[in-house]
Amino acid sequence: MKIRLAIKEDSKIISELLITLTKKFIAAEFTAAGVKNILHSMQPVAISYYFDQGYRYHLGEIKSTVIGVVGTRDNSHLYHLFVKESEQGNGYSRELWEVAKAECLAQGNAGSFTVNSSLNAQEVYKSWGFVPIGGIRESGGVKDIPMKLVLSHRLET
Repeated sequence: MKIRLAIKEDSKIISELLITLTKKFIAAEFTAAGVKNILHSMQPVAISYYFDQGYRYHLGEIKSTVIGVVGTRDNSHLYHLFVKESEQGNGYSRELWEVAKAECLAQGNAGSFTVNSSLNAQEVYKSWGFVPIGGIRESGGVKDIPMKLVLSHRLET
């Protein structure tokens, strides 16, 4: 997989991947209003707005086809991480995360990250060192679990 920095013009392809995977794997956890809210937040216009607000996205590609996306906010919050269903289980989400994490660290992050994990993704994040910092939350019909990762070796230097 080749990973590249996304640009605002990638908003449509990012949106398509997020929406497809959210409908298949995450939406069942939410109320009808929650599904509407989260899908609205993943429309191309919303992704474009995130770029305008300084969010950084990276795309994973195989043979010029986008198979994964990772997005971060404020150099510290893992905002989106999705890999095409047919490519899951190959370590691509970890590769995307490692690139995004390294970029955040290079941009001044001292070693602390957060994520609002979907219910079905928390074990993946735990395996990367994230720990829950609260129980299941629900806001606007969307459920998540707040998690944090602290890279202690970075904070000590």
